[in-house]
Amino acid sequence: MDAYLCHASGDYTGKRCTDLHNAVWLRLRIRKGSYWADPQMGSRLHTLARAKDTPQTRILARQYAEQALQPLLDDKRATALSVEVSAPDTGWLKLTITVTQAGGDVLTFTLPVKVI
Repeated sequence: MDAYLCHASGDYTGKRCTDLHNAVWLRLRIRKGSYWADPQMGSRLHTLARAKDTPQTRILARQYAEQALQPLLDDKRATALSVEVSAPDTGWLKLTITVTQAGGDVLTFTLPVKVI
């Protein structure tokens, strides 16, 4: 069991994590190629910080999140995932990610992504 990471701060909470919470969070927040133990881990969502809020940028955000989480499906730790993208505020995209764990539990994550 890993220590549970807080989505908002990235700090440990003192609780134990028994689900895919940390795996999803780390894969989305780490820049692809920057993790020393696994250069394939991470996402390219950080590259959208200089992109305009267009339909193409929203498609890229969904694709980048899906690519980052694909190893969870490949390893059979998750059975399904979906990514929805919305733009509630100017300059931000909101990704709503739903992951179905191998045991059937469903986890939902919300991730803000900065855009121009």
